[in-house]
Amino acid sequence: MGVLFLCVANSARSQMAEALARKSAPPGVRVFSAGSAPTALSPLALRVLAEVGIDASDQRAKGIAEIPAAEVDTVVTLCAEEVCPTFPGPVRRLHWPLPDPAVASGDEADRLAAFRAARDELASRIPGLFDSP
Repeated sequence: MGVLFLCVANSARSQMAEALARKSAPPGVRVFSAGSAPTALSPLALRVLAEVGIDASDQRAKGIAEIPAAEVDTVVTLCAEEVCPTFPGPVRRLHWPLPDPAVASGDEADRLAAFRAARDELASRIPGLFDSP
């Protein structure tokens, strides 16, 4: 089984989902993330993951073409307000529309709150991903 978390920039939501899923995935499950227009991993994403004991500093933003398509059987899109990228092939498709914390405004506390909200929502959904056929 392979799970791909997909969004546009691959800087926040999908990166956090990848890190969280790697921590809870059953043995043998491969976990990936990618974006249609990858930028760079957000330092705030790394920070809020570290708050829950996850070091994702070895992750990097990736484009869809870098993902081994033959190893993916589930794709979770995380876009809310933007146009979600697509992934070719016969895969199970789930859509979890989450606001992009990378575009949150306000001071650092406000931006961190947006990242924490996305992290916590992902953390609550990901275990069910592995329980489903």
